[in-house]
Amino acid sequence: MLDPKLLRESPDLVRAAIAKKHLDVDLDAVLAIDAAWRAQLQEVEALRGKQKAANTAMAALPKGSPEFVAKVGEMKAVSAQVKEREAALNETEAKFRQAMLSIPNLPHASVPEGRTPEQNVVFSTNGDVKAVSPAAKPHWEIPGFEKLFDFARGSKVTGAGFPFYVGDGARIVRALLQFFLDEDVKAGYTEVNPPIFVNAASATATGQLPDKEGQMYETTPDHLYAVPTAEVPLTNFFRDEILDEAALPVKRCAYTPCFRREAGSYGKDVRGLNRLHQFDKVELLKWVHPSASYTELDLLRDDAERLLQKLGLPYRVLLMCGGDLGFSQTKKYDLEVWSAGQQRWLEVSSCSNFEAFQARRAQIRFRGKESGKVELVHTLNGSGLAVPRVLAALLENNLQPDGRVKLPAALVPYFGKEFLTFA
Repeated sequence: MLDPKLLRESPDLVRAAIAKKHLDVDLDAVLAIDAAWRAQLQEVEALRGKQKAANTAMAALPKGSPEFVAKVGEMKAVSAQVKEREAALNETEAKFRQAMLSIPNLPHASVPEGRTPEQNVVFSTNGDVKAVSPAAKPHWEIPGFEKLFDFARGSKVTGAGFPFYVGDGARIVRALLQFFLDEDVKAGYTEVNPPIFVNAASATATGQLPDKEGQMYETTPDHLYAVPTAEVPLTNFFRDEILDEAALPVKRCAYTPCFRREAGSYGKDVRGLNRLHQFDKVELLKWVHPSASYTELDLLRDDAERLLQKLGLPYRVLLMCGGDLGFSQTKKYDLEVWSAGQQRWLEVSSCSNFEAFQARRAQIRFRGKESGKVELVHTLNGSGLAVPRVLAALLENNLQPDGRVKLPAALVPYFGKEFLTFA
């Protein structure tokens, strides 16, 4: 959530930010609610002033005197007005808070202009997309693929996008997750095993609500949400808490299954492991000092990139344009691996800075060591990494002419074998 002071003092700046993200927000309506709230607040404060003055006057009058009785009547009338106006004030304040939730975060100055994904900027590349197996083919066409990754039975048991991983299919997923977590811990992140269901307050704090209701699975009658990413429970770990400045940055990593409805997804993007309703991912999260925010974003991206480098996967880093930037983010990098079988790039990580947007919603703060003042932290997160598309690229890029998949050296100790076979 934005600082209301910024909206009041610099509405044109906020308009420009909304325009850069190509989002449709009725900012005038929000400002009108804010103006109404401030007018009502002044009225309530004036009435409270009258209450205080009447109390002072009554204290100086003899009880039972005509003047005292008159003041009692005046007090009752003012008290009734205060009660009525306070109810209206609270109602307007609730409307204002809800309206503020509809305003997106401001893009950082370094975010390029653009409306569509095609206008994202290639920030860097790593590896040679031609130095992959000449036997590469789409992973779902590899003979025996369905033995290890059973989509048909997953669809029978649950629905499309919920595959079974069988035998070495399950083993390779477990190997990747353990590799990711071990590397993240080496990089200074503390591992956390979080809940995989969150309440509405948690989803609101991170910006999933009220923005992505249609993409999350919700339970009834408890109204809990299956996590779309470990970002949601991790960020809320420090909700309504004050950290010591000396503790920053705090770095955490977590594995969770992730659940997304992926409403509206269709076509080639949903084939095989490309897009699932349930998938496994390791998330990286940082709570940082505002002054170090963008340095920490670069370091976070480096941590995600290092995993791809150790797996030997060619990849590129995209700097997202305004129109392809998320509602809550100020700046975001996407990491995409080269899929040799599909001859396309697959996103495997997003590394984002939210500045104080999530922290203001969640009231995550720190106390300055010297000043003693309480300030909002900045939150950052990134995938480190998402399993399905990393696995798809490994299967395709390393497919041998005999149908086996040669695994990168970094993964062999975790998998226990040099080759993945489908027989």
